[in-house]
This record gives sequence, C-alpha cells and structure tokens, in this order.
Amino acid sequence: MRALNRALLARQMLLERERVPVAVALERLVGLQAQLPGDPYVALWSRLSGFDPEALSKLIATRKAVRIAVMRDTLHLVSARDALALRPLVQPVLSRMFAGTAWARSVAGISPSALAAVGRRAVEARPLTLAELRPIFTARFPGRDAAALAYAFRCSTPLVQVPPRGLWRRSGAPRVTTAPHWLGRPLARLTPERLVLRYLAAFGPASVMDAQAWSGLTGLTPVFERLRRRLVSFGDEAGRELFDLEGAPRPDPGAPAPPRFLPVYDNAILGFARRERILQGAPPRALPQNQNVRAFLIDGFVAGFWKIEQTKGQATLSLEPFARLSRRHAAALEEEGQRLLAFTVPDAHATAVRFGRAY
Repeated sequence: MRALNRALLARQMLLERERVPVAVALERLVGLQAQLPGDPYVALWSRLSGFDPEALSKLIATRKAVRIAVMRDTLHLVSARDALALRPLVQPVLSRMFAGTAWARSVAGISPSALAAVGRRAVEARPLTLAELRPIFTARFPGRDAAALAYAFRCSTPLVQVPPRGLWRRSGAPRVTTAPHWLGRPLARLTPERLVLRYLAAFGPASVMDAQAWSGLTGLTPVFERLRRRLVSFGDEAGRELFDLEGAPRPDPGAPAPPRFLPVYDNAILGFARRERILQGAPPRALPQNQNVRAFLIDGFVAGFWKIEQTKGQATLSLEPFARLSRRHAAALEEEGQRLLAFTVPDAHATAVRFGRAY
C-alpha cells in the first residue's frame, strides 16, 4: 500500500512541491475540485513551489481557466482547453445524475432543445445565477417547477461560472454562461482512451473501477482493454488488477513524505473507488462520511482534519489528529501549518496552531 501511496503523492505533486507553471499543473492534475472558491488555491499551494495565487486568479480572469461541472458532476477548476474537451465526454454522467433526481419528473414532456435554447439565450446575453434564470423559465414554461427547469438546464448545457467568482481573495455570486460563448471556441471531444491515459498519469496505478469512480463514467473496461498493450499492470494486495503508464513515477515506498494540507474534496482522496492508498489507518469516521472537511497528511496518509478560525486579527489553525502524533511529526505539521496561515491569512496580526483532543 505504501508503494501506491508514494506513486500517488509523486503524481499529485504532494511528495515534493514542483516548480511548474500553474496552467501546466492544472492540466497535469486534470483539474482541481472547486466547490469552494478558495480551495484550488490551497490545493496548488500544497503542490507548487513558489506558488503565486494571483497567477491562478489571472488565468480565471483572462478566461484561460474556468469553473465548470465535469467529473462526477462536480465543480472543477480546469483549463479552458480541458473545459471544452472534458464536458462533452462526461455529459452522460450529468444526464444520469439529473435523471435520478425528483426534479426529472418536473421537466417531463418539455423539449430538451427548447429548454436549452431559452437558457442559452438568457445567459449568453449576460451571465446569470440559476436563481435569476428561474423567472425566465417560468415565463416560457408556465406552471412548471422553475428550480427544476434551471437545474435541468445546468445539467444539460456546459456552463462556466464567471469571475469575480473564484478570484483570489475575492468572490461573487455564481453567475454562469455557456463555455463556448465565454471561451470563444466550440466544444471539442476528448476520447475515452485519452482520458484514461491522463487519469493514470495523475492517479495511477489504478483499476478500471478507480477510473470510473473518479470520472463518473461507466463501461470503461473495453477502453482499458484497447489500451492494454500500451500499459503495464500489477496486482494489488486485494488481488485487483491495476494499470499504469510504462515509465510513470513509482517512488520507493520508503521515500519521505512531508506533511501536507489538502482542501475539501481534494481529488487525491476522492479519485479512487477504494481509497486505502491515502486513507490507510484513518478511522471509519474519516471519509467518505465527512467529505466536507479538510484533511492533512502525515507520512503521506490522511491523519486528521484542519480548519482556520479568525477572530479580531487572530488566525488559529485548529488540528484534529486521529491519534497522538510523534514529536517529530507534530513539529513538522506545526511548521507547515504556520506557512499555511501565512498564505491564507496574510493580514492576520497574530497566528497560532492548536492541536485537538487526540494530541
């Protein structure tokens, strides 16, 4: 398991911070989870040496990176190129997710193309929130559930959230427009084979089920079979077949792994059907039950949760380890925590790191 852990850390740039451009990192990672606007900044701070948050903010402001629902029907921050290529490939995921909701019955009988046309005209005239779209849909489809119509439009149409939403230390309402309109280019299409290769480069070695859990897509077994001659395979401790790119980094299992702070929903944790490679040793209450918490890593594995609290100019990083930490690990975590505070709360007059009950 440590071999898989170290391979994951290396590819996620969590074993050593790397000095690469932000745009390159975004595509290497196949995007970053972005349900919370500030989380991609923490994710890249933990991965890149000398990370400048304004560099990421500028990519968003200049339309070179966008916030869009892609893998697993969740909001990701991806490059403009990936937004146009990934969304058509994962559209069946969003359609399936919507079909499983109670709202699907509310839009039965409405032409999907008619609904999309109404929504597109509105958001391409000016970006709108889904709430602002509701009266527009109500006027065109009277007597129907406006919230259901807006959500159906969101699930069927490639929509991007426009700035100031997602900018560094700024934000705004989640107003949307269509990806082709915002980016000035048509949708493209990434092949399933190319998606699998990119997934393995960022998360491998991994199984078919892992790739499906990460992407939300089903039926990837034939894709892996078509790629088999280009891949190497291994058996894990449970006897599952894992695939990988030949020559991909697979560090020594004993390679040192420094403490790292991850944001909510980080794909290093959520990118697998089975997460032992990063959750080994975590108590049952860790994940997926508490996916809305931020985790920190000790020796490469999730070892607890963290949050930052601010009061009257004081910023406190509260750490809740699952078990008592060694002095060496506690000291390294506190040192990294102080750097995190300096990054996230640079205007705080005083900072502190506080360990919770287990410690």
